[in-house]
This record gives sequence, structure tokens and C-alpha cells, in this order.
Amino acid sequence: MTIPTPLAWAAEALAFVLEVAALVALAWWGFTQPVSRTACVALGLGTPALAAVIWGAFAAPGASFSLPLVGVLAVKALVFGAAVVALAAIGHRGLALGFGGVVVLDTLVVTLLRAAE
Repeated sequence: MTIPTPLAWAAEALAFVLEVAALVALAWWGFTQPVSRTACVALGLGTPALAAVIWGAFAAPGASFSLPLVGVLAVKALVFGAAVVALAAIGHRGLALGFGGVVVLDTLVVTLLRAAE
């Protein structure tokens, strides 16, 4: 067993923060849709819940279904991509671009560090 470096700890911590931020972005999108209050609540709660279930089943470290690396990265791209689109759709294009950029960089670092273990 190797002891994680400070870079690994920081990258993994940032990855977790980004995962939570993606769920927040999806909820924000859902709650701001121009539909009935009931539909807003359903979208605001349901969209991040669906993303969390998909993530937990396929992309989390202790995922229910084991996928090869390319599959895990595809699931991450789906969830994070949806969050980027959600932010852009509610008018926060700069935030969407910044979030997407940080996600790409951190995912690259985490993937490379995990492969080196």
C-alpha cells in the first residue's frame, strides 16, 4: 500500500467537491425551469438524484457495477457534461466553462494518479 501524496489528496478532495457541485448545478437547473411548481420540484430533486444513482452505480470508487476505465470516464463525462449544459442553460456560461475546465483538468490528474498506483 502506498501513502497518497498531498497532490493526490488535493485532487481527490477537489473531485468530490466537483461531484457535489455537479449535483447542485443540476438541481439549480431543475428548480429554475419555467414550468409548474410541482414540475420544478420534481426536476430540481429528480435530476440530481438520477445523476447520483448513475454515478454511484457506475463511476464511484465502490460502484455497484464494475466498468473499464473508458466506461467510468464516459459516465463522468455524461454527469459533468449535463451539469455544464445545465449551468449554460440557466444563463451562467462563464461559470459553465470554468466548471467544465476544472472538471477536465482534475479528472485527468486523478485518472493519472490512480493509474500510477
